[in-house]
Amino acid sequence: MKYVTGLLFLALLLGGCDQKKNVPSEDKTESPPVFMKMASSYPSSLGLLGASGTRIETQIHLISNGNVSIKFFEPGALVPNLEIFDAVSYGALDAGWSAPGLWSGKVPSLQLFSAVPFGPGAAEYLAWFYGGGGRVIFEEIYERHNIHSLICGVNPPEASGWFREEIKSLDDLKGLKIRFYGLGARVLSKLGVSTQLLATGDIFPALELGTIDATEFSMPSIDLQMGFSQLAKHYYFPGWHQQATFFELMINLDRWNSLNPVQQAQIESVCADNIRFTLAFGEADQADALEELQKQGVQFHKWPEEIMQALHAAWLEVAREEADKDPDFKRAWDSLSGFREKYKTWKELGNLD
Repeated sequence: MKYVTGLLFLALLLGGCDQKKNVPSEDKTESPPVFMKMASSYPSSLGLLGASGTRIETQIHLISNGNVSIKFFEPGALVPNLEIFDAVSYGALDAGWSAPGLWSGKVPSLQLFSAVPFGPGAAEYLAWFYGGGGRVIFEEIYERHNIHSLICGVNPPEASGWFREEIKSLDDLKGLKIRFYGLGARVLSKLGVSTQLLATGDIFPALELGTIDATEFSMPSIDLQMGFSQLAKHYYFPGWHQQATFFELMINLDRWNSLNPVQQAQIESVCADNIRFTLAFGEADQADALEELQKQGVQFHKWPEEIMQALHAAWLEVAREEADKDPDFKRAWDSLSGFREKYKTWKELGNLD
């Protein structure tokens, strides 16, 4: 009996050894560290826009335990602001922190992935992008330019602009020179406004020197930091042109494909967390900023209904024109419009307002 038991024990032991031999050994080989340079469209000192850019650098170092490094560079330190897209596309730059709408002169359809006039709020916008087909179109467009872009932040509604004089009618808008962003600029041009897109650092001097008569830029907390209240006291709402704004981390496509799946997932996780960060703090910071602006003598205005109706009609005209001349714009616009039409039932039933 003892002999049988000993054989049984030996058989079990050997069998266990054989089973262990069939288990793949853990690959302890680590991927070599990755270092990327990231040019920013926004200075690190610029409130949430800067903080969410520098946060990418900090968080990817933490989550990868130093295996992936993305170095934030201030605007203009590597390339001029409006050349970041081309530099990333050609591989002269590894990465860029920006917003898709800045590249409207090169790829008009990307404007729909940045901010949409009379468009969705952040929750609906993200729902379309991740759950309604938007991301597929977005990635296909960028890949043609040898770029992999990730949505890496989303801002809540922006203000509509700073004016030296109160705007009471459509006639008051005609002839004004305004710094304006994205598709909203096309809308204003339909109403007789002369618009231009200026880099962040050029806006205040242009307003101060009278090169422009008015400007929009961002949320109250960031506009406060920009100092616009020193030059204009009439602040308009709502931000009909930017109810939500996507920001992006662009990475050269060849560089992205050279990363292993873990490294790619780490970068995606940092961007997903950055969306939470930007949306939460973007909403949280505005009440204090508005209070401070009031102390500085700023007057808050809501656009008259006549102007809002004219802006909306002009936007529908712009959307049709862009869709007619650009297949990518049409594809993205049809996708977003179709999603919003279906989403409307849930929005009306599930929300208080």
